[in-house]
Amino acid sequence: MKVSLFVTCLVDMFQANVGKDMVEVLERFGCELTFPQGQVCCGQPAYNSGYVEESKAAMKNMIQTFEEAEYVVTPSGSCATMFKEYPRIFKGDSEWEPRAEKLAGKTYEFTEFLVEVLQVEATGAKLEGKATYHPSCHMTRLLGVKDAPMKLLNEVEGLELITLPNAHNCCGFGGTFSVKMGPISEQMVDEKVASAELTGADYLIGADCGCLMNIKGRMERKGKPVRVMHIAEVLNSR
Repeated sequence: MKVSLFVTCLVDMFQANVGKDMVEVLERFGCELTFPQGQVCCGQPAYNSGYVEESKAAMKNMIQTFEEAEYVVTPSGSCATMFKEYPRIFKGDSEWEPRAEKLAGKTYEFTEFLVEVLQVEATGAKLEGKATYHPSCHMTRLLGVKDAPMKLLNEVEGLELITLPNAHNCCGFGGTFSVKMGPISEQMVDEKVASAELTGADYLIGADCGCLMNIKGRMERKGKPVRVMHIAEVLNSR
């Protein structure tokens, strides 16, 4: 099975280990991987800030970059959701709408691809300790991927899963929201950190690097001992 990787800006710049772990897991299950060199930002930050027309240049580039891909897989529910939004954004454009629909139809978030396409739940991962899972807003509410991460985590040897209180509350990142609404964002992430503490977990796991960067940063500033991990890192633990 041929898979084109869409690694996202945050993985490319800050969390390359997440990309590496995703690659190793996919290769373990027989995927032939490519990394299209033309990929850049999906356009989400500009689009969400109201610069709709300006963001379309980045979107068109991504459509062209992944045009020949059989499957597109990304370790970010938020960025996968953005690709799914392209057909609506280009609605009525006779050239770009059908091309956007083609890209949206073959794009998968990492855990979704493992469970729904590869039919994999047990990755052979081993990680000792207690963990709680943060479900990101875009991934659960817009992309609709809710069960796949839990199916995969339940098969990790040695891992005890504990439900995160108020799990579906936003962590306060929201891309540009955390910049424009700093004080509110801080209160939201503090609530998320406190919820994680209540579980007594050793690990907080998520599937969106933006959320994890925000939560990890606050954990470190407050001196909390909880380790924040992307699910790709967990599924590649041995």
